[in-house]
Amino acid sequence: MIPFHKLLIATAIVFCAFMVVWAGWRWRAEGGTGTLALGATFAVLTAALTYYLRNLKRFLGR
Repeated sequence: MIPFHKLLIATAIVFCAFMVVWAGWRWRAEGGTGTLALGATFAVLTAALTYYLRNLKRFLGR
């Protein structure tokens, strides 16, 4: 079950990183604070999920 959880978290990290790139691209093309906020939110989520994946054993108590 743990390998599947790792796969799901890794997929979420890739998705969040893609959203950061996409939001940055849209912000440069059109501007707007909403797009910038979306990119910043997904950047924080990417960092948090990466931290979680790297420290998964500690979070699970193993």
